Amino acid sequence: MPPGWHVWTNCRFRGGDLTRVADLAGIRVGEGNPVVIVGVLNISPDSFYAGSVVRSPAEAVKRARRMLDEGADIVDVGAMSTAPGVKPIPVGLERRRLIPIVEALVKKLDSPISVDTQRAEIARAALEAGAHIINDVSGLKADPGMARVLADFGCSAILMASGRKPGDVRTIEGIKHELEKSLRMCERHDINLEKILIDPGIGFGKGAEWDLHILANLGKLAALGRPICVAVSRKSFIGKVLDLPDPAGRLWGSLAATAIAVLNGADVIRTHDPKETLHAVRLAESVRSAKKPKS
Repeated sequence: MPPGWHVWTNCRFRGGDLTRVADLAGIRVGEGNPVVIVGVLNISPDSFYAGSVVRSPAEAVKRARRMLDEGADIVDVGAMSTAPGVKPIPVGLERRRLIPIVEALVKKLDSPISVDTQRAEIARAALEAGAHIINDVSGLKADPGMARVLADFGCSAILMASGRKPGDVRTIEGIKHELEKSLRMCERHDINLEKILIDPGIGFGKGAEWDLHILANLGKLAALGRPICVAVSRKSFIGKVLDLPDPAGRLWGSLAATAIAVLNGADVIRTHDPKETLHAVRLAESVRSAKKPKS
């Protein structure tokens, strides 16, 4: 094996002896570190959960401050819905929606700002506006220029498992395979893997049985050597299991799914509800790290 290469599953990546720890905009994430909570804001009126939508920079700052006060470590904002059946919006509209809100959040908040986008042009504009993290649900595959943007800025990133479109991979084996492709792309573009997290892509209309399969087998993704981000908040599989068609009624199911995700190895949780999620996360963390009591 060439010097300085590291083996993950069947792939080789430069990077030396990487541990399953990442630098997420200055926050240490992964083994031995507290689970990080990311509060989600949406600018798109097409978002599947209307309660997450903000319509102005002032509203975004107000809502983000509340999320941070309630336990979020990072605020994630997106301007184009990736809910099943929603068509992509023009890049110009995504920019007009997103950048003023990113600028306002950066100006008013001290916390890291994550931007949910698949487009290199939007990612570059957001990072130039002061964003710290790119959350790409296509895993660098939707836009061939995205990897270059990450390399140019040296920013942290969350890459989701994606084949032909975001979130279309069902099995854990398929998710590992597609995430390996994304990690290879990082290596080819000299992106620092210590700033990369992976996301299995729960939701996206795969069917409840497949989302439950992913959640139950989440720990198998640890073999990829990267911290794991999970987003289950108010998603459709919870509604199918609990017969709750309205996302507004899925809070308690979301908390149960979140606790399961943490027990199975999640290092970062994206949520619409930081206050309630914080309690579920900390209790699940305590169980995950519990040692046998001394007799």
